[in-house]
Amino acid sequence: MTASYRPNQIISSEHEEQQISLLLNGLSAMALLFLTGIGLKAWFADHHTHAIVLWLFNIPVLANMLWYFRTGNRLAQKAGLLITVALLFAYLIASGGEGNTGPLWFYVFPPLLFFLTSLKGGTAILLFCYLLAIIVFQFPNLPGVAAEYSTDFKIRFFATLTFESIFCFVLEAGRLQARNKLLKLAESHEKAARTDELTGLANRRDMHNRLAAEFSRYQRSGHHFSVVLIDLDLFKRVNDDFGHDAGDAALRHFASLVRKVIRQTDIAARWGGEEFLILLPDTTLLQALTLAERLRAEVAATEFRHQQQILPVTISAGVCSISKAGSVNELLKLADINLYSAKEDGRNRIAPRVRSQDSQPAAENPA
Repeated sequence: MTASYRPNQIISSEHEEQQISLLLNGLSAMALLFLTGIGLKAWFADHHTHAIVLWLFNIPVLANMLWYFRTGNRLAQKAGLLITVALLFAYLIASGGEGNTGPLWFYVFPPLLFFLTSLKGGTAILLFCYLLAIIVFQFPNLPGVAAEYSTDFKIRFFATLTFESIFCFVLEAGRLQARNKLLKLAESHEKAARTDELTGLANRRDMHNRLAAEFSRYQRSGHHFSVVLIDLDLFKRVNDDFGHDAGDAALRHFASLVRKVIRQTDIAARWGGEEFLILLPDTTLLQALTLAERLRAEVAATEFRHQQQILPVTISAGVCSISKAGSVNELLKLADINLYSAKEDGRNRIAPRVRSQDSQPAAENPA
């Protein structure tokens, strides 16, 4: 069974999160400037209490930025900024700001909210903010509420805010839909670039990457691995005598047998034409030979059929362990030499041969 992974998607998500964090840092820096500037304006307009409160809001904004730079916690960065902004807007609606214009700053909230949260979560938070605004508007005598708004202002405020919220919701939904389509498209292209179209196994390019990664792991931690290089015996005769459709059917059937025999941690690839390569992590030469022999016996005992015709399919394989080689290229070269030896000895066999007294079962096959 070929292990699946999605490096492009992981990289894309990580890159997107980094861009969001950079954007939030920029917004936080702008918030510091605006709060300081508007606070100065309020101070010189003799609205000293309002100015002091605005300046105090600089503290959580700055603390949130410093905490992110120290920990790199993006979730805390988002939550901290949203809570600070929500508290600021609650204060502006309750106090009215200067000239009862405080609620106008609330228009900044919907796009920021939908961008930083999900559509459902953003909608829920926005509805809660609506409820708070309605309470403040309808009950101006509540503790902490110092502003009174005209009926005309309330109607216009809620009408325009509702329009903006719906507009932001639709835009964000469209953005997410386009993003998901692009990710699926990139994933399908990546899979096509890594997968052999006929058999569904990994292709040669992907196997080279896997081998390089496994060799790096071996150099770091000493975990041995082995490879099995397989060739379908006299496969040209199958194509010549039964047709290329029969040959393709035989390759697909063989690939399904490989998936059944190898372990979940093993990786099988179509190496080219009728050649296949199996990468066996954490596997000694003896274990690899035993698994290869089990696969050979499975193929020999299986009837390969195409349009009611039985196809003569057997395999030969060369096995090698990294303990016998100093590089991936040398490993593949030795496996190829062993494969050639198996064919020279009469095909339908594995090389090097397993001594009967050394035969041990390979690692348990959970498939």
